Amino acid sequence: MKLDKISPDKDATTPLYMQIAKNIHTYISQGKVAVGEALPPERDLCLMTGTSRVTIRKALDKLVADKVVLRKQGAGTFVLPQLEHLGSSLSGFTGNALKMGHNPRAIWIMKAYGTPTVEEAEILKIPQTDNVVRLGRVRLLDGQPLAIEHAVVPARLLPEINEISESLYRALETKGHRPVKGTQKVRASLANPTEAGLLSIEENSEVLRIERRSYLQDGTPVELTRSAYRGDRYDFVMNLESIQLN
Repeated sequence: MKLDKISPDKDATTPLYMQIAKNIHTYISQGKVAVGEALPPERDLCLMTGTSRVTIRKALDKLVADKVVLRKQGAGTFVLPQLEHLGSSLSGFTGNALKMGHNPRAIWIMKAYGTPTVEEAEILKIPQTDNVVRLGRVRLLDGQPLAIEHAVVPARLLPEINEISESLYRALETKGHRPVKGTQKVRASLANPTEAGLLSIEENSEVLRIERRSYLQDGTPVELTRSAYRGDRYDFVMNLESIQLN
């Protein structure tokens, strides 16, 4: 691996280790270092940057703290997968991950027909006697668990349940029902024991809980999805613009 531009500016006021950590992070963000790839050993990083092992160790400690890399005792320091979601875009997990160059997969934990609860029927604007499809998945990003997702969709909007693959939006699109607008609520929370086991994290680790409601052009509700994302591997990004007041 060539990290040819990670040397710090020794005349700058920013600490050397922070400059090195930022430079390595930039390489990773630009895809020049692959997910799962090991960074060079500390002694090699010392030679590349002309700094001491103490400085390199502090730089790597910062990258570990920022959840950019994972240090494995006796094996090395490895790049972790990251996923950003642009808060103003309506895109599914699969499409968003592919767009960012990642490999998305899903492990099904539920795929079944049922009837909606009172709350679900109210949100989806359907009678409680209507059929819904319940889809539960563990979402993987580059082979690593990232999220648990539970979706409830009116059955009439989807193909037969055995025809639904990893992308819900693709399945909706085959029936001409791809959503075009939606709302999302995001809140910080802690993983319960079941979630911790499925996501390979410690119980009470930080997670982001996201509730999505999406709609067709005419306002017909399409989905109610509730997800729990690992807080250390998922960034939720919003684009903001100033508003001119008269």
